Formats: sequence, structure tokens, C-alpha cells
Amino acid sequence: MTKSRQLHAWARERAPHYWALIRGDKPVGVLLLLWPTWWALFLAADGLPPIKIMIIFTLGVWLTRSAGCIVNDYADRWLDGQVKRTQERPLATGKVSSREAMVLFCVLMLIAFGLVCLTNTLTIYMSVIAIFLAASYPFLKRYTYLPQVYLGVAFGWGIPMAFTAIQGKIPNEAWLLFCANLLWTTGYDTWYAMVDRDDDIRMGSKSTAILFGDADLIALGILYGGFIWAMVLLGRGTRLDINFYISLAVACGFIAYQFYRGKTRQREDCFVAFLNNQWVGLSIFAGIALDLIGKA
Repeated sequence: MTKSRQLHAWARERAPHYWALIRGDKPVGVLLLLWPTWWALFLAADGLPPIKIMIIFTLGVWLTRSAGCIVNDYADRWLDGQVKRTQERPLATGKVSSREAMVLFCVLMLIAFGLVCLTNTLTIYMSVIAIFLAASYPFLKRYTYLPQVYLGVAFGWGIPMAFTAIQGKIPNEAWLLFCANLLWTTGYDTWYAMVDRDDDIRMGSKSTAILFGDADLIALGILYGGFIWAMVLLGRGTRLDINFYISLAVACGFIAYQFYRGKTRQREDCFVAFLNNQWVGLSIFAGIALDLIGKA
């Protein structure tokens, strides 16, 4: 067999495992990161962003989310095999080695950094912080009950980066949007953590779902309520009009459905509540885009 055929055979055998490792078959995680980035890009541009910047950030979201999945599984390889939802992940089953995973992580992050280098100096500096956040988040669940909050920082860091890429600065509305997204991310990732709460308690892992305990639904109400209020303040501060507020009302409807499903605290219902957040993000994006493009 020639080297090219050997390489082709190797790629065919390994590719499905790598695809599973980066959650290529589960796009919800990408969307939850992409929607706030697009919110920021459209707000920073006061309409349709430059196509180049749009492509860079869209590809960057996919690359960094994929890399984040890898480092998450690497950090949790001691835990995933004992958790029902994650026991078939490639690192947990041994289908992908730790060395392979780290090589793929580095490749993805280098490509993402290369894309950022096509923007400006401030955005490049900001990306260094983004890399640190993505690489460090998964290890926190061993030490703190607030990894979901840290994830909110990591997932939201693309917001100030979007403003620096387009405006060369970070205005107040960027930080307000960042804080709103922090509350939203902490909320939906708490739903996600509630799916694994029993397993996490047994294995000694930590999360906001464990921290909140029986007050989890109250805490989620505060988080989502704060998110909606921050978005209202953002709309007023950026003079968004009716399309935005209609989209925000639609988002509230999706959030209400999440509480309707998640009030049982059953694994399946909490997972459905988590997944439903992709529609929250989409509805808000639609409102922002329609409002700003309509004014152009």
C-alpha cells in the first residue's frame, strides 16, 4: 500500500472520532456562541458588518468552540466515563488518545489565531485572553461551584472583540451586552449542569446546579430576568426600535417554555430547556438585524 493510500485509510478511520470529539454533529453549542457574536457585530457596525469581519468571526466561533470541546473532554476524561450523558465521548472510550486531542486542539487554536491576525492590533491582543479563557475553563469544575459563570466570560469574550475589530474600541454598550450574555450563558449552562447533577455530586465535580440546590429555579429566574432587563437597557441605549422589542418578547416566550419543561428537574426536560436557548439567540439576532438594516 502506498503512503497516500495509507494516509487516506488513516484519515477515514480517525475522522469520525475527531468529528465526534469536536461535537461536529451537535451544532447547538456553536449557535449559542455564534448568536451573541453576531449581535455584537451588527451593533458595532450599526447595520451589516464588513463581510471580511463577518467571515473571520464566524469561522473563529466554530474553531474556538471545537477547540473548547476538546480541552473540555481532556480535562474531564477522569469524569466522563462515569457520567451517563458523556460516557461514549472519544476520550472517555479511548478511541482518541490524549496526545491526539491536544495536537488537534493546538491546530484549531492556531488557525483561529491566524484569522484574528487579519484584523487589528487591539483585537489580536484581546484574542490572547480568549485563548486563555477557552483553555482554562474546563478545569474549574474541580475547584469552584461557578464554572458556568466563567463559561459566560469565555463565551462572551467575542463581544468586545467584535467591537474592537470594527470600531477599534470597546464602548459602554459592548460591556452591557457582555454582561447580558454572561447572565444568559450562566442560565442556560445551569440547565445543562442540572442534567448531570446527580452524577457530578457522586463524582465530586462542581457546578452552579449543585450550588443552587433546591433554589435552582429561583436562581435561574433571577439570571434570565437580569438578562432580559440588560437587553432592554441595551435597546434603549442603542435606540433600537420595535423589531428588537418584538424579538425580545419572542425570546421571553422561549424562556417561559424552558421553565415549563425544566420545572420537573428531570434530565430530559432540563436538556430540552438547554437546547431551547438556540431559539432565544436567534430571535434576538433577528430583531437586531432587522432593526439596524431597516434603518440603513
